[in-house]
Amino acid sequence: MYRRPLQSVARNVFAWSASGAAHRQGFNPDVCLARTLITSHLNRGSAPQAAACRMLHSTTQLQSVKETPQQVEEEVGTFTKLIEAMGFTGPLKYNKWKIKIAALRMYTCCVERINYDDFFEKCSLPDTLNSWFLIAQLHVWMCLVRMRQEGRTGKYMCRYIVHSMWEDVEQRSKILGVDATERKKSMKLMTESFYAGLFGYDEGILSDDCVLAAALWRNLFTRECDDPRQLELMVEYVRKQMQFIDSLNGEDLLLTGEVKWRPLVEENAQSILKVATPTYNDTGL
Repeated sequence: MYRRPLQSVARNVFAWSASGAAHRQGFNPDVCLARTLITSHLNRGSAPQAAACRMLHSTTQLQSVKETPQQVEEEVGTFTKLIEAMGFTGPLKYNKWKIKIAALRMYTCCVERINYDDFFEKCSLPDTLNSWFLIAQLHVWMCLVRMRQEGRTGKYMCRYIVHSMWEDVEQRSKILGVDATERKKSMKLMTESFYAGLFGYDEGILSDDCVLAAALWRNLFTRECDDPRQLELMVEYVRKQMQFIDSLNGEDLLLTGEVKWRPLVEENAQSILKVATPTYNDTGL
């Protein structure tokens, strides 16, 4: 029941303002635990399996999810800077209503185009509202990372993606019959978990696989995963998914919000599908 799509999100998505959160840095013992789990798995496995796992996890280089050059921050006028400093949104590249609709459609792709049963089975997650939220949160985060690369318009779209998510979560909890007091407490815990997860995933995607595995163990698995193969599967999934989303055209994402997801398990996960680009001859045709 909690996975049923809710139309009320579309009615409420246009009346909201966003807020931020702070990030705590420092020594992270979860990374050490993730390294320990992976190392113990390598020691127990056979030689070919161990070699394959070492190729995935023992890298010391930072992984980059963006193959194209980063876009230069767009220039804005003095008036735009002034009104945005006052908390308002200045003129954007596209109509704001179109951006809001695209944001709602992108969030819908995060909840309607994901096979949650695969995650429940492969990652040994319970089929509950909280597990559904953690999986949806992971895919919402990947969309936010991609859209933040599209300048001020992309950041504006991110606000309404997150707003659509909270509207949906609240409506689903009402359908389950959660009373107002308990729902308010659960929403507060989910909010804290969401923003903590964003910072953890951001750190993991910019670091090596052990840091990303620690973020997934801490947020997606809620510190209850003892199988390194499940962590390996999710690290591989996030890496390939981020690389695939980066290949999508930013203009199309801003106007349509359409996102397709690669399956959790693939025969050849190293082959990243790229959007076909036109080729031209010497005359430009």
